[in-house]
Amino acid sequence: MTTPRHEFYETDEKLTVSVFDRNADPEKVSIKFEPRRLTYQHEDKLLVLEPLKGQIDTEASNFTVGKVKVEIRLVKAVVGRWGILLGDTPDLLATPSQFPSTSSEPQARPKPKKNWDGITNNILGSDKEKSLEEDPNVGGDSTLNSFFQKLYGDADEETKRAMMKSYSESGGTTLSTNWDEVKRAPVEVKPPTGSEWKKWN
Repeated sequence: MTTPRHEFYETDEKLTVSVFDRNADPEKVSIKFEPRRLTYQHEDKLLVLEPLKGQIDTEASNFTVGKVKVEIRLVKAVVGRWGILLGDTPDLLATPSQFPSTSSEPQARPKPKKNWDGITNNILGSDKEKSLEEDPNVGGDSTLNSFFQKLYGDADEETKRAMMKSYSESGGTTLSTNWDEVKRAPVEVKPPTGSEWKKWN
């Protein structure tokens, strides 16, 4: 087996791997997508990329076979730049973070993210939970944050993924729990009525 030459480029949402395999037969090309692993095989050529720098959405990822190269599009499970293709890092879905960009263009200043995973033990059985059950608005931001932390902590993986994707892509203006709706396209920024959305310089 020989390893074909390959290169990659990325956006915040996806990473494209170009495998240079001239006149590859589409019927013989085999590509396997796994959360942190990509396997390409065609006749005597084999390329295994693992561990990928971040997790990918295996169902949304796809590829096309051309005359000169095979383009493999890896859809990122968490929006953000990887910077490199491979890296033995923690699970991005468990510890989402902002990776530096490899682009020379100036990047928007990342919006601070709330630590939804930082659920404290005193939520349950506390006075905050009692007031939360009566009225989520009682107690101001601290009670509201506790409400969202508990919602995130009790959610399944798809709901958590939907919440993280909608919150980060919308700049904190949208929080959705519907993964089937959120996974189709980037979530739009929806500032409150009378407000205008602006990126940091």
